[in-house]
Amino acid sequence: KLFVEEAVGAEYGEGFETFRPGGPLKVDVDFLNDRMQESALQRIRYAMKPDEAFGLIFSWDNVVADTRALKLDAWNQLASEEGRDIPNDGDVQRSLLYAGADHVLHKVLQWEKGQKELERLKLRLLQLYYENLHKLSAPMEGLREWLDALYTAGIPCAVASCIDRRNLIEALQRMGLSRYFQAIVTEEDGMESIAHRFLSAAVKLDRKPSKCIVFEDDPRGITAAHNCTMMAVALIGSHPAYELVQADLAVGSFSELSVINLRRLFAHKGSAFMDLQKQVGENAPPKRKLKIDTI
Repeated sequence: KLFVEEAVGAEYGEGFETFRPGGPLKVDVDFLNDRMQESALQRIRYAMKPDEAFGLIFSWDNVVADTRALKLDAWNQLASEEGRDIPNDGDVQRSLLYAGADHVLHKVLQWEKGQKELERLKLRLLQLYYENLHKLSAPMEGLREWLDALYTAGIPCAVASCIDRRNLIEALQRMGLSRYFQAIVTEEDGMESIAHRFLSAAVKLDRKPSKCIVFEDDPRGITAAHNCTMMAVALIGSHPAYELVQADLAVGSFSELSVINLRRLFAHKGSAFMDLQKQVGENAPPKRKLKIDTI
């Protein structure tokens, strides 16, 4: 899925199917928001430590790691091995990053020489990407300090990616970020869309989707977060700010964030046990009329 344009997912709140001893269980957005309610003890704890009620989900691509550079390097290395040139045109570069490998090889670069040759090029492209990934040791600027602040505040975090579990864990270890993430979503989880990965991360964090915040750099990822009733914080960089206007908050770097920013995202929602409840009045019995005897 690295060089495939993934579906956004959950356009109508649909989720994924999981298996239980009693048979398959369909898990959608409304189901998770309804079933994953806080217990009485959790409500008391979150009243004293409100930040712990949130769940933070970080996209691996261009939020945790600079995968944009990894992809471009892989394409350029492949072109060099094949004795070809890649135009520096902005639209071409954008296709290399966000379009599927089939589309790029067929329509953009027009390297395709038959299905067998196409599969060989795609496999070699994937190999080059992973070779570059194994050399990656630095996270995005300011991320470590931000995760450290979240760790101190006791806010659980997850990272969602389409790469396999072993490579993701090894990359996090090289970056020194393993201890900050309580959950990871990888290729082995079998999620079919971006939104499904976010829902899977919410389940692993034991937080209902409406209490989760997604950190993304892609407008499609922001749409997926909103489809899941999650808040979205956009990282400006891979996409300009005007393409990220649908995000609940957009920042240029992690250094602009503070824990209080997260509280403000939910300021209009209140807390479940503090919300105003409608009181249904019972029909009162008719009042007796007092009569005074007079002589």
